[in-house]
Amino acid sequence: MKTSTIIRNLLFAASLPLFAGCVEREVVYRPVPGAVVTDEAPAPPPPQTEVITVAPGPLNVWFWAPGCWEWRGHWVWTGGRWMARPHAGAVWIAPHWGWRGHHRLWVGGGWR
Repeated sequence: MKTSTIIRNLLFAASLPLFAGCVEREVVYRPVPGAVVTDEAPAPPPPQTEVITVAPGPLNVWFWAPGCWEWRGHWVWTGGRWMARPHAGAVWIAPHWGWRGHHRLWVGGGWR
């Protein structure tokens, strides 16, 4: 009886990973602090012309994130800059407007 209890517990413990589900990354859209989330924001002005300086290092490490207009109750220009990639193959997702239900939200840029 003791051996069967031990075997049953071992089989149960060995099967636990089978019950683990796949985990998906949940994307949470948050407005920029101080930003007004609205469906009635006017269209942004045309992009400003930027001078791209020399990269501070090799281009496989450094990435130029272009400037963009950000909504903070009014349009504010955020200039472009060089950023170090967090890991090889990282891709920069530019700031943009996204949807959550029927509401538009400003989604800040980030690495993926």
